[in-house]
Amino acid sequence: MFVAGKYRKFSPEFREEAARLVIDASRSIADVAREIGVSETTLGNWTRAYREAHAADEPELELSERARLRELERRTRELEMENAFLKKAAAYFAKEQR
Repeated sequence: MFVAGKYRKFSPEFREEAARLVIDASRSIADVAREIGVSETTLGNWTRAYREAHAADEPELELSERARLRELERRTRELEMENAFLKKAAAYFAKEQR
């Protein structure tokens, strides 16, 4: 239960460890947030801040990884366009059924 004006304080060490659970263990933000008892939004913010602060620690992508990333981004765009089209088509046919 949330009470207005009552905020819990978390140490920087706790925030960093929570973010590392998401990043290092490749676990979902929702899963870790449930486990440690914080909201997904809060943990997402901590994770984003951790990634920004430690961006230099990440190894450079190899050429094959960059190519794969570009391919995945292209495929994601295609799927998003297909999904948008199908949503419009479903709405059209649902409207026509009435």
